[in-house]
Amino acid sequence: MTPGSVGPVKKETTSTFQVKSENKKTIWDTEEVPEGSEFDDTWDPREKPEYEISFKQHVGTEDVFFGMTGKDPSTACCEDIVIKIKLPETKYSDITLDIQDKVLDLRTPKNKLLLHLPYPVNSKEGRARFLSEEEILEVTLRVSRKFDFINFSDG
Repeated sequence: MTPGSVGPVKKETTSTFQVKSENKKTIWDTEEVPEGSEFDDTWDPREKPEYEISFKQHVGTEDVFFGMTGKDPSTACCEDIVIKIKLPETKYSDITLDIQDKVLDLRTPKNKLLLHLPYPVNSKEGRARFLSEEEILEVTLRVSRKFDFINFSDG
């Protein structure tokens, strides 16, 4: 007798697996595959660099003193994502950077970073600058979100 045998006897039920896709040879639906997974290479021996993600918002006196726009310090009110990536012993000419709507792909001869972004960004409007003295690449991306009661202007 075990703790699992206490109580009424449970009947075993068999469930059938239903395939959602019309093509029975597919493993996943396209909705199940994350965006940017085509860049992911688990066999790449290059190391992942250290990085830091921070959020930036534009505030004026009406925000700071009067609270007129309804902005708060949360990431829901931020307009930009700033990503600082430490790239020691790297030259500017060695950096390859590709930005998609939800993915940042950075490659150098020594480092590789595939970063799934926390919010969708406007991949056409972004800035990147390499601070050679600190060996840091700073990427600023504009968050693209739908307008709501908090985010009602382009900033």
